[in-house]
Amino acid sequence: MEPGTVLLLAIALMLVLEGLLPFLAPRLWRETFARLVSMPDNQLRFVGLTSMLAGVLILYWVH
Repeated sequence: MEPGTVLLLAIALMLVLEGLLPFLAPRLWRETFARLVSMPDNQLRFVGLTSMLAGVLILYWVH
């Protein structure tokens, strides 16, 4: 598979996964999003860093 195709597949999968919670539980998604918006910058950065590290670990494990 070409690298561009893999990238597009990864983006498509990310969009599908991100759309699941608002589709299945919109109230929970709204409450969670409101909590994220009210977080201080350093906590939000930590959440982002943790998410990125988890993604890198999964990619390393799968590849």
